[in-house]
Amino acid sequence: MNSIHFRSFGVIRTVFYPSWPQLPNLLTCRHIVDIRKSQIKGDFLAMKKDQLLIDRLADAAREGKISRRSFMNYSIAAGLTASTATGLWGTAAKAEPKRGGKFRIGCHDGNTSETHDPGQYYSFTTIQLIHSFRSYLTMINPDGSLGGDVATEWSPANGATEWTFKLNDKATFHKAGKLKASDVIASMNHHRGEASTSVAKSLLSDVVDIVDNGDHSITFKLASANADLPWLMTDYHLAIVPGNEDGTANWQSVDGCGPYRLEEHEMGVNYRLVRHDDWHGEGAYFDEIELVVLNDPNARQSALITGDVDAVSLIENKTMALMERNQDVSIKNVPSASAITLPMHCDTAPFDNVDVRMALKLALNREELLEKIMFGAATIGNDYHHSPAMPYWPDLEQRQYDPDQAKSLLKKAGMENLEVNLSVADSVTSGAVDMCVLYAEHAKAAGIKINVVREPNDGYYSDVWLKKPWCAVSWGARPTPDVMYSLTYKDDATWNESRWQNERFNVLLREGKAETDDARRSEIYREMGQIARDDGGTVIPFFPNWVYATRANVGHGDQFAASWPLDGGRASSRWWFNS
Repeated sequence: MNSIHFRSFGVIRTVFYPSWPQLPNLLTCRHIVDIRKSQIKGDFLAMKKDQLLIDRLADAAREGKISRRSFMNYSIAAGLTASTATGLWGTAAKAEPKRGGKFRIGCHDGNTSETHDPGQYYSFTTIQLIHSFRSYLTMINPDGSLGGDVATEWSPANGATEWTFKLNDKATFHKAGKLKASDVIASMNHHRGEASTSVAKSLLSDVVDIVDNGDHSITFKLASANADLPWLMTDYHLAIVPGNEDGTANWQSVDGCGPYRLEEHEMGVNYRLVRHDDWHGEGAYFDEIELVVLNDPNARQSALITGDVDAVSLIENKTMALMERNQDVSIKNVPSASAITLPMHCDTAPFDNVDVRMALKLALNREELLEKIMFGAATIGNDYHHSPAMPYWPDLEQRQYDPDQAKSLLKKAGMENLEVNLSVADSVTSGAVDMCVLYAEHAKAAGIKINVVREPNDGYYSDVWLKKPWCAVSWGARPTPDVMYSLTYKDDATWNESRWQNERFNVLLREGKAETDDARRSEIYREMGQIARDDGGTVIPFFPNWVYATRANVGHGDQFAASWPLDGGRASSRWWFNS
């Protein structure tokens, strides 16, 4: 480790760097003399030259050539306080968007079994794709608030048992012309009814009818109140497609009314899109979008470093610090309500025994996983699918690693020396296989043998998830606990991945959905969290941050939606090239 010592504003300061060739170019300009000859002399930067450095840093921020972390480090080294540096970053980083160029994204979690049917969406590559060429009634803004997409405004009536959405009269499909209220109704009805095969069917189970009001607005009529319905409309399955004359959804046309139109694609391999000039929203600064499926993490990282892609959707946490040293790369480390789950089929032995489920929860050292697998880029989990990033979060007693108690529970269940298989694939999350291997080591102290089964990346969510009795799963963030619990913990949910049934939990779920009093709603979700924690069939080790990266010339706002990687899956419409 080398260092530079210099005087700044009357204070001797030190900058550490690994080796001379890696010292950032920002510090090798003419205002820095030959450091190797002057390290012991000190005082080679005066106040005026500190200002030159600060100016250069500000220019680099405006041009997108430096990460926020590097900007802060060097600004403080040049004499600025942390608060002043933060303010300067906020001002400098707000570059004006520019139009043009082809934005190339290296995506993880892509599969050849993917489909354009919104009711069957499941992979991240699909999520990035559909937010590029299809639209929704509402969207999650970069600051986490709820915004309009095809809907310009919405309002409840009759105690939130009715919701009316006014539609944007500028919204047009790429092929089918102007968007009509009937198109939106057909898109929503695709997920409703006995004949629907949509995995989002349970989300709309309380919808009795959807009415065209004749004034370019629609009204959802509900069997019971749902205070979260506008948030629910952001779920990535509820994409809007053209409607057929018979009222069905024409998803087979591969049409959409999003910012880009899909020109070419090979499912699970690559996709090419071009700007839809009649898009109703703001943004869509790139001329073209290219999505390339790179399930291998090393391939994604190499493609970014070499400039073969402009952004990647997921990087390995263990390489995060190393990549931050590369001035051509900018790392985004975004806390979120996404989750890693390990669901056990509660209707399948040995997981049908609650003592076995609890033993497996106690046999996991979560703190060590956060340190060694996630490198701190996560929030510890507590076996209920409700993170601190979501509203109404219940701060329940944190479960601790207790192999002795786990062993005692297995003895009670008559299942000492338990042996189980745990399926996982590299594409689930950064370090997913290593996570399961480390878990297996933890479990040995409880007398449990976990056989880690490494599954192929391709087809993992069609061939393993929901089919094999224990596996690792990556969940994107949902905006409210009701949406998350309705989607995958409700008794009749298509995605009830643990096949868990708990009558009290489902009663509370219905009550919480309709409750408009925040205090009572918090109490409901607290009890639901406790039930899931102690009886449920899902181990939740942590809520990972979204850690992704771009080339330094990619411009964007100063906040990122935490629902999915790449700014909630909307990088293609929100970002731009600085140069």
